[in-house]
Amino acid sequence: MNRESPSEPSREELFALIAALHAENAALKARMAELERRLGLNSSNSGKPPSSDGLKKPVRVKNLREPSGNKPGGQKGHKGETLRQVAIPDEVVDHFPPACATCGVGLDPDTSVGHSARQVFDLPKPQPLTVTEHRAHDCECGACGATTRASFPDGVNAPVQYGARITAFAIYLLHYQLLPEKRLAELMADLFGVKVAAATIARMSRTCAERVGNFIETVRDLVAGAPVKHMDETGFRIGGKTQWLHVASTAFLTFYRVCAKRGSLLANVIGIVVHDHWKPYYTMQGVLHALCNAHHLRELKALVEIEKEDWACKMQRLLRRACHATNLARERGIVLKPPLIECFERRYDAILAEGLVFHEAQPQLSRAAIKGGGKRRGRTPRRTGHNLLLRLATRKQDTLRFLNDPTVPFTNNQAERDGRMVKLRQKISGGFRSLQGATDFALIRSFVSTAKKQGWNIIEALSRDPSKIANSLRIS
Repeated sequence: MNRESPSEPSREELFALIAALHAENAALKARMAELERRLGLNSSNSGKPPSSDGLKKPVRVKNLREPSGNKPGGQKGHKGETLRQVAIPDEVVDHFPPACATCGVGLDPDTSVGHSARQVFDLPKPQPLTVTEHRAHDCECGACGATTRASFPDGVNAPVQYGARITAFAIYLLHYQLLPEKRLAELMADLFGVKVAAATIARMSRTCAERVGNFIETVRDLVAGAPVKHMDETGFRIGGKTQWLHVASTAFLTFYRVCAKRGSLLANVIGIVVHDHWKPYYTMQGVLHALCNAHHLRELKALVEIEKEDWACKMQRLLRRACHATNLARERGIVLKPPLIECFERRYDAILAEGLVFHEAQPQLSRAAIKGGGKRRGRTPRRTGHNLLLRLATRKQDTLRFLNDPTVPFTNNQAERDGRMVKLRQKISGGFRSLQGATDFALIRSFVSTAKKQGWNIIEALSRDPSKIANSLRIS
């Protein structure tokens, strides 16, 4: 029995099959390249957090500083900090030799002809709390016989309560040192013999947040009106849902606020906003922008290590040199000379042109296929390096604003640092159970962070009336 041989495909069908295989191969290559690129990303060459590096954390051997040529350690003229003996110690313990080291005759304190001294600095033994009883006396008037009772001081509202200093100490440990409530209660019991319930700590936090509310409004207005401010945002878990904590800060002020939407930006902002190129920041009216070049350096590092693009290495080197030059000028109290700025800008433009020529010569990326055979809408996909080039070209003035304005920093590290401790709190204690608790944390953390930047003693600041110290805030 003869079986029918399958018909051979026509020439047109072969060409169509080859084209389809070619397109599929190109798509698979592009997908493989993207997956390999993701594997090569870490916290040093992308925006990924260090916690995502796992056990294969890369060795960090590079930073933005250029080599100074100095030996490591303290430099000449550096004022050291060390313990020094005090003139009048709190306690003196005398030690006398029991016998003569030469003949063995016994010695007593009266034979002392001199001494050498060594001082030991240590903490005093934990003492129980000091109890102060306030007595409001009833006094009878000798003229009319009426009885008048004295008023208790402000803040003395209950028959038994904790004072301002122990409350400030608890708030300091809870919201600045980020100690969980249970461990804070254990610490208070171990140090002072005080059994503080978690509900009491929560009530202290709520009361403190109410006290500092007007102070934080003042801080918010000062940050919004500052000539240069830093902004950032980070995810915040509240009641099992992701919300957002926005940071707006300067070198002397910190303002945190909790928002349900990431795009809810601070109002009434003027001056220069330093940020990480998140697009909604560009919707703010009446402000100038300065981009974080630490983000740019990380993206350039990935292009150097993974894609091996020459222009990225040159741009990386240029930005580092520009940063070093502006830092030196700032330390000397001068500004960069216009010819040097023009030299940096010309080199910047030349590197961008070189990179654009390179990417325009690359084969076009194929679109990913979609189900149903329909056409994918939108622009043709571009490579990561191409996107970065276009951003650096479009936002050149914002990227290099630090060259022309000495008040503008090279990076957005101020906001990054202010937001980092908030993420640490989330790692230690997890998310917040309620919006009220998260809002209280943001208010109190704004206060203690600002107090730290102002050089105040945090516990003393928490013990005082916030409205009385708001007028002493420094903005520069």
